[in-house]
Amino acid sequence: MGFKFEKLIIWERSMELGEDINNLAKNFPQHETYNLSSQIRRAADSVALNIAEGSIGQSNSEQKKFVGYAARSLAELVTCLYKAKNRKYINENEFLTYYTNSFQLMNMIIAFKKNIK
Repeated sequence: MGFKFEKLIIWERSMELGEDINNLAKNFPQHETYNLSSQIRRAADSVALNIAEGSIGQSNSEQKKFVGYAARSLAELVTCLYKAKNRKYINENEFLTYYTNSFQLMNMIIAFKKNIK
């Protein structure tokens, strides 16, 4: 693999989560197409996109900044999951599955960021 980010487990996990969330949002009501469906997809995709963008930065501080953006996008995703659960677009089990995956990924992102010197 040629790009640095392709070797990162946090990038791999965030790519998987993005695809899972994309599939989940397909089941949201039609009236949410340009609202919550779009928002949750963009938040999920932003996690991997920011990790990738930060990995090719000119400095470690630049990488830290983009990994921080990835964590913020993940927090946004979790908030969207709460919205979806509250609006009854997903059930409790679906929520817990995606919440747990997001929480584990957040811990990995935080640990990764702390190790950037």
